[in-house]
Amino acid sequence: MRFKRVNRYSLYYGLQWLSAALLLFSSITFANPWEQVNSPFDGVAAAVGSYANGCLAGGKALPSSGPGFEVIRPERRRYFGHPTLISFIEDYSSHFRQYSKSNLLIADMSMPRGGNFTHGHSSHQIGLDVDIWFKLAEQALTVMQLAQPEPFDIVHTKQFRLDSKLWQAQHTRMVQLAAEDSRVARIFISPVIKQHLCDMDLANDAWLNKVRPWWGHTYHMHVRLHCPEDDVDCIEQAPIPKGNGCNELSWWKQQYTQPKLKPKTKAADKAIKKKSKAKPKQCAQLLSS
Repeated sequence: MRFKRVNRYSLYYGLQWLSAALLLFSSITFANPWEQVNSPFDGVAAAVGSYANGCLAGGKALPSSGPGFEVIRPERRRYFGHPTLISFIEDYSSHFRQYSKSNLLIADMSMPRGGNFTHGHSSHQIGLDVDIWFKLAEQALTVMQLAQPEPFDIVHTKQFRLDSKLWQAQHTRMVQLAAEDSRVARIFISPVIKQHLCDMDLANDAWLNKVRPWWGHTYHMHVRLHCPEDDVDCIEQAPIPKGNGCNELSWWKQQYTQPKLKPKTKAADKAIKKKSKAKPKQCAQLLSS
């Protein structure tokens, strides 16, 4: 019995089509429900759970622009937050205008009802986090520029140094203004930026306590607010150790500048998936309402 020879091009394109179909099916089947919600939960504002495992009730949308700020990549619909966060951004942007004529670029906040992102963040889940770019807009951006903004990377990680041509006094002021706001719990930035701030030998460096070194964050700062006093279901992070935190940076410098030996492990060993944590029960109610 003879089998008909299959044209290799037909087979190739057939497999390509099948792969695309399976990818589309999987994206639909396993779509993140939090990313499918288009509107906030209509109720009393509440940050529920922890920053990296929770949801948001009564969230508000930040206006696309206001005194001193513009929202970038609005098509992502990540411009929602707890009313406390909305107030902070508006107050902070207006205050910053006293030191700079440029607009702040507001990036990711939270989705309409909070929850976890498919990619990009593990936190930003309860409406109390916001990313603010270090790149400033000297004039209003066009629709295209807002949709596809180009950041500037002010950090040379391998050399553990800052690009002094890009980092200006107004950037230091950006971080300080946010850190000195009582609503702010901590600010995540690149350890290279933190090192630069420590090296400035500031007369008053108490605000550096809130400035926390973390991976990435080379072109933006991640501002996190305290849980609002009335939100009993909001889980606050552990307090930051006392001091300006500058003595922690030697470890970070070592991580960036010293070559690391790659462990000899099989690819299968590396693909260890983390178990997703169960969200507070209130979050299921937010999704179903």
